[in-house]
Amino acid sequence: MSESGNYILQTEGLTKEFKGFTAVDDVNLKVKRHDIHALIGPNGAGKTTVFNLLTKFLTPTRGKITFNGRDITSAKPAEIARMGVIRSFQISAVFPHMTARENVRVALQRKLGTSFHFWRPVSSLNRLNDRADELLHMVGLDRFTEAMVADMSYGRKRALEIATTLAMEPEMMLLDEPTQGMGREDVELVTELIRKVAAGRTILMVEHNLGVVSTLCNTITVLQRGAILTEGDYRTVSNDPRVKEAYMGKAA
Repeated sequence: MSESGNYILQTEGLTKEFKGFTAVDDVNLKVKRHDIHALIGPNGAGKTTVFNLLTKFLTPTRGKITFNGRDITSAKPAEIARMGVIRSFQISAVFPHMTARENVRVALQRKLGTSFHFWRPVSSLNRLNDRADELLHMVGLDRFTEAMVADMSYGRKRALEIATTLAMEPEMMLLDEPTQGMGREDVELVTELIRKVAAGRTILMVEHNLGVVSTLCNTITVLQRGAILTEGDYRTVSNDPRVKEAYMGKAA
């Protein structure tokens, strides 16, 4: 496989300006296939803006984005999703007044491209139950199939969100702060879940918890003021004095 073939996602000169303010500044990102890759940096470094550019919620001012060698710079968000790039949002994006299984079935309907025929009897969706239950089992929610999501813990809601993401059969998952706001037990649960679902997939994640990053991620890209400061494995990045100053200064 060629060097470019080793990378599932690449950006060249990716730039986003807002009325004179440069939020993302000439970012050249290379994400290896089947890697767990983290974007880290202080608040305002441009991490979420990069995610918004990659998933086409924002249009780049300049630059190019390629996925599996295909130029997706001008693609629409739905087209990106159909290609297999699925984003899990910073705030848990599940339906609180539905059961865990019903949430996964909605995601499975989206993957099938079927309309949401809410006027049809619920029994018409039962053909999706087996796959929904498989996905719930994969994320450790076997006992919560019929649980109302509003009654579930925050960590379990995030696990459910990952199950709904997996229902879309992503080739690449973008996880935006997957452990934000969690206690230690839920952080450990979601960390192990990410490790499990990463098998055979590529994951790009924004994450503030450096313990999670050091445990999970093969490659770490550090952003500062919208530009790449440095990149490497956790040991390389954490020992870089520029990173300690910009990102870990108070914790170091």
